[in-house]
Amino acid sequence: MKKLILTLLLLATVTARAEVTWLTDLDAAKAQGVKENKPVLVDFTGSDWCPPCKTLHKIVFESAEFAAAASQYVLVELDFPNKKPQTPELKAKNREWQKKYGITGYPTVLLLDAKSGEVFGKTVGFGGQTAQAYLDKLASFKNTPEGKMALDKEQKDAAASSAKRSELGKRITAAVAAKDFPAAEAALEEMFVDDKGSQKAILAYNKARILIQIDPAANLGKAMKYMDEAIVLAADNEALSKSYKAVREKILSGGVAAPTPAPKGATPKASADPKKGA
Repeated sequence: MKKLILTLLLLATVTARAEVTWLTDLDAAKAQGVKENKPVLVDFTGSDWCPPCKTLHKIVFESAEFAAAASQYVLVELDFPNKKPQTPELKAKNREWQKKYGITGYPTVLLLDAKSGEVFGKTVGFGGQTAQAYLDKLASFKNTPEGKMALDKEQKDAAASSAKRSELGKRITAAVAAKDFPAAEAALEEMFVDDKGSQKAILAYNKARILIQIDPAANLGKAMKYMDEAIVLAADNEALSKSYKAVREKILSGGVAAPTPAPKGATPKASADPKKGA
């Protein structure tokens, strides 16, 4: 009986996932949204080259949680691949929408009023959060005058935060060049001061990475302690934890700290912004 129930649950999950349909024509999606009285969820993605885009799809859009919630929206994917074939017409149309909505980073997910085309929800990048956390964020956006004002404020705050991170990133870069870990650490602490939970793992990872950049031999032991801390803090994020374990092994084998996932959807490497790239 238990096996039968498990099989039925598995079949239900597979069926639910199979029913999620992504359109590729935003005009058609808006028309459908008007007809069905639903908002339009637009995913601006780089399906064959963008790591955080792929992770967003794997963790969120291919999840059972998203399958259960997908009927609330009309889904449309506007793809900007490097190698995947597209018709010239589709490429041109996607570029038009990219320009209209001022898309500068991938993935960017918008919630649109189907009738007016106005944006009332927006997320940029993907920090590795759970499917449910991402869905909760989408649900927090409201297609009301107050909701649009709140989004505008959120976007302005995000821009100010990005500018501050950029300035702190420059301080970190200068500190690394000067082999001044305390100065780099202080800037990192300021950059991550408001982060909690698994996001703190990225702070610990960046400390380890910078120590290895400054002096791999002298700082190995201290770097390992920060990597162990990062792994513990990322315990509830399987993808991040797995990545950090691989980085730890690479450091021990004499390699340089490899790129790992970070907030805002970019891949950490020698960047001025450890939150976008470490």
